[in-house]
Amino acid sequence: MVMTSHQEDLGLDLKVKNMETTTFDKVLLKTAFCCMASDGEIDKREIELIKSLCKAEDVFKNYDFLAEINSLVSKINNNSSEFISNFFKEINSLVLSESEELMLINFAIETIKADEEIKYAEVKFFKAIRHHLKLSNDRILAEFPDIESFLKEDIDTDSSIEKLLHHFQEVADFPQFEQINEVN
Repeated sequence: MVMTSHQEDLGLDLKVKNMETTTFDKVLLKTAFCCMASDGEIDKREIELIKSLCKAEDVFKNYDFLAEINSLVSKINNNSSEFISNFFKEINSLVLSESEELMLINFAIETIKADEEIKYAEVKFFKAIRHHLKLSNDRILAEFPDIESFLKEDIDTDSSIEKLLHHFQEVADFPQFEQINEVN
């Protein structure tokens, strides 16, 4: 079957409409969301923290927080491995400034700490995020001195991102998350 120029144009338009543009605000929210979900639980304190972090940043001025966060819940429920893999591809697709990388780390760390229980899966996930950033450990520790343990190498010295992701997906047992109701 030969497609007409008009049909090809329509197909191209559909592809463009279905492609999601990667922007810093989306990656920032996904970072916090993934850190929240990485331990297999979504705690109300984590949701409230992410919402307050978003309110405090100008990049989230016109966000419908509940719609955005529930969209992420649906996507991770649909295929968690693909969702996590795409998250890291999105981080790699952006050229982040030092201040943006620090903001991303802040969102990750604050979310991990929000439920007052830091689990191994969350630390492993942070290490995978850290692998995608240009900042030195010294620069990160200058800003976040209490996360030194998050930056230490594991006993296994193979730190390739594929190995980190594979290991993270082994320790992370993603349940089907419930949609999030309105938070304070």
